[in-house]
Amino acid sequence: MTYKVNGVEITLQPTTGRWLGRAVLGVTGLAHPVYPSLRSYELVWGAMTPAEFNQLQTFFNAVITTGSAVVDLPQYGASTYTFYSYSGCALQEPEASVYFTEHQMDVTLIINKVQT
Repeated sequence: MTYKVNGVEITLQPTTGRWLGRAVLGVTGLAHPVYPSLRSYELVWGAMTPAEFNQLQTFFNAVITTGSAVVDLPQYGASTYTFYSYSGCALQEPEASVYFTEHQMDVTLIINKVQT
């Protein structure tokens, strides 16, 4: 069970991954919150080589023109740690902070438009 984008395993598996909270869009007349139907997932790495970061950038570059990707993530709300292939996802451009001994630090990749 590993993280994948369009069937390709991410070379360096992330240090952490998490489902991001959804912002409340409004409140119904009965005081129930209204949420967007789509979710986002965050992948984080502490340090990454330029080649590993390039893989993430290549995923982004391929998807930005087609508009969507299939991403394997832990299944939302499942009773076990099971990966599921979510289609129609959008990737944000990967971000990193500083270089340290030829490694990019604090790398983050956000996957949006995840239909759970």
